Amino acid sequence: MVRKYRSKKQLKNNNFEALHQKIINLANKNLSMSKQLKTGIVAVTVIALFIWGYSFLKGQNLFDTGTRYFNVEYANIAGLTKSSLVTINGLKVGKVDDIVFNKSSDKKGHLVVRFSVENDILFSKKSIVKIYSPSPIGDSNLAIIPHYEGEMAVSEDTLQGEIESNLFTSIGERLDPLQTKLERVIVSADSLFKNLNTILNLETQNSIKTSVTNIESILEEVNKTIRSVNGLIDTTSLDLKASIKNTKLITENFSKISDTLVNANIGNILKDAQGTITSVNLLLEGISSGKGTAGKLVTNDQLYNNISATTKELEELLREIKLHPKRFVHFSLFGKKATKYSPVKDTLFSNKVIDK
Repeated sequence: MVRKYRSKKQLKNNNFEALHQKIINLANKNLSMSKQLKTGIVAVTVIALFIWGYSFLKGQNLFDTGTRYFNVEYANIAGLTKSSLVTINGLKVGKVDDIVFNKSSDKKGHLVVRFSVENDILFSKKSIVKIYSPSPIGDSNLAIIPHYEGEMAVSEDTLQGEIESNLFTSIGERLDPLQTKLERVIVSADSLFKNLNTILNLETQNSIKTSVTNIESILEEVNKTIRSVNGLIDTTSLDLKASIKNTKLITENFSKISDTLVNANIGNILKDAQGTITSVNLLLEGISSGKGTAGKLVTNDQLYNNISATTKELEELLREIKLHPKRFVHFSLFGKKATKYSPVKDTLFSNKVIDK
C-alpha cells in the first residue's frame, strides 16, 4: 500500500514536469510571438509554480482529486495545530486543515477539527481519531485507530475523537488534585501561623519561659525525690527482708492454726456455745419477767427508789461528818472529858433535819 501511494505521487510529479516542459517547448517554437504574450505566459507559469509550491509546502497536492475530508470534535485539543500530521499505524496519510469552535448551543466551547486523508485506505465509521504527542516537548498529532467492521467512512463524515494522555498530561492530571490540597494546606498553615503570632506575644513568651523554668525545677525536685526514695529503699532493704521473713513465719503459723481448726471438733464447740446462748437467753427472759432478785431489781421501782434514797442519805451523812467531825468522834491523848456538842446554826445537816 505504501509503494502504491509513493508511485502514484511520483507519477503526478512526472506529469507536472512534462507539462512544464511542453510549455517551454511551445514558447521556443513560437519565437515570433510578441513580447507581451511571452511575458504573460512566463508570469502565469511563475504564479502557477508559486501556488503549487506553497500548496506543496502546506502538504496539499493540487493534482490529487482523491483527498477525503473528515471532522472530529474535542473538548480540548491538547496543543493540536493546523498542518499537524494525521497518521495510521505510524504512516502519514494526511494533515489537519482547520480547527474551529462548534457553533451549536449545546456544545459551546467544543472544537471541531477538520483533517484530510490523501491515502485511499478504507476504515469504518467506528474508527477513533486520537490526539497524541510523539514526544514530550513536540506538537500533538492525530492518529486514526482504524476499525474495519460496519459501514465504511466517507468524506465529510464525523468520527469519534479521544485524547491520549502523554507524560506531562498524566503528571498534570495527578498533580492538579495534589496542588489543590497543597494550596489548602498552605492557607491553613498561614492562618495557623498568624494565630500563633497573635497568641505568642511578649507576655505569653515570658509566661512560657517561666513555665519552662518551673517545669525544670519540678523535674529537678522529682529527681531528688527519686534519689531519696532509692536511698530509703537501699537503707530499708534489710528491714524489708526481715519483714518478709516474719510475714512468712506468720503465714506458716496461720497455716498451722488453720490445720488445728480443721482437726478440732468444731461441731461440739458450736453445740456447747449454742447451749450457753440458750441459757443466757432464759436468764434474760427471767430478768425481764421479774423473776428472782435480779428480775425484781430490774422491774421493781420501789426497790430502786429505796436504794436511791438510802444512797442519798448516806451521802448527806458523810458530808455532815466531814463538816462536823466532833459531833460524831472525840479523841484525846490526855483523857480530857469530851465537851458537850452545841449544834451550829445553819449547818447542812441541821437544815436537812429542820426541812424534814
